[in-house]
Amino acid sequence: MSEALSIHHDQAGHQFETNVDGHRAYLTYMDLGKQTLDIYRTFVPNALRGRGIAAALTEQALKYAEDMGYTVIPSCSYVERYMERQQKHATNKA
Repeated sequence: MSEALSIHHDQAGHQFETNVDGHRAYLTYMDLGKQTLDIYRTFVPNALRGRGIAAALTEQALKYAEDMGYTVIPSCSYVERYMERQQKHATNKA
């Protein structure tokens, strides 16, 4: 994605969201308590797909979780695959 995304964290609504070209993309999570977040949905409208928006939302959510000391349960299949790719990438760098 060439332009910088403006991602808003709506803590009360438990989501990270962005608006691009009049379309809203978001990632939603549940705070399960005990420092655990369940990220259960990532949505990017068809008009915005293939531009790295889901990855940017996921990256922001995971950074928030890490900064706050949360464990993440990736119930969303996209987030699960993203975390697996990041883990493989980190392992290959070591």
